Amino acid sequence: MAKLHFHYSTMNAGKSTALLQAAHNYAERGMATFLLTARLDDRAGPGRIESRIGIGADADTWGSEDDLFAMVRARLAQGAVACVFTDEAQFLSPAQVWQLARVVDDLGVPVMCYGLRVDFRGTLFPGSATLLALADEMREVRTICHCGKKATMVVRRDASGRALTTGEQVVIGGNETYESLCRRHWREAVGDR
Repeated sequence: MAKLHFHYSTMNAGKSTALLQAAHNYAERGMATFLLTARLDDRAGPGRIESRIGIGADADTWGSEDDLFAMVRARLAQGAVACVFTDEAQFLSPAQVWQLARVVDDLGVPVMCYGLRVDFRGTLFPGSATLLALADEMREVRTICHCGKKATMVVRRDASGRALTTGEQVVIGGNETYESLCRRHWREAVGDR
C-alpha cells in the first residue's frame, strides 16, 4: 500500500544520503524511481541531488508554481514508477504537499519526502508543517550538536559568525551559513528566547 513518508531533521544529518541510498535500493532491483528536488537550491548544480559525502543523482526540479501531481502523472505516462523521492521538501507549498498526497491516494505511488523541519528561527517551514499533518509515516534523521546531544534546531550565522534571529526564511547555504544545534545551544546562540 502506497504511503506518504516524511524524513525530517536539521542541516547535515544525512537526509540526502538516505534519499539516494533508498533510490539506489530500488534501482538495484530494477525498479524505476522519480527523483525531484527544489529548483531554488542549485548548490550541487541544476537538477542535482547531492550529499555532503559526495554521492549524487540527477533529478527533475520543481518550483512553487509547479503541480507535482501533474508532474508525477506525466512521468507515469512514460512508464511505471515504484517510488517518488522529493528532496528539500521544506520548500514545498502546502498545496504541493496535498498534490503529493494525491499521488499516493489516487495514483497508488509511494512518496518519500526529505527535508528540514524548522528554520533558523525555530519556526516550521510551511511545507514541513503540512507534511507533519498529512504524512502516513514520519522518521527523524538524527544528527548531533557539538555537545553530543541530539540536534533539533539550526542556527544561521552571518559572515562574522554571529547568530541571526531575523531575515528571510529561505537563504540557500551549507555549512558556511548554518549549524545544527541542540535546543539549549540554539537558545544560547540566539540570545535565550
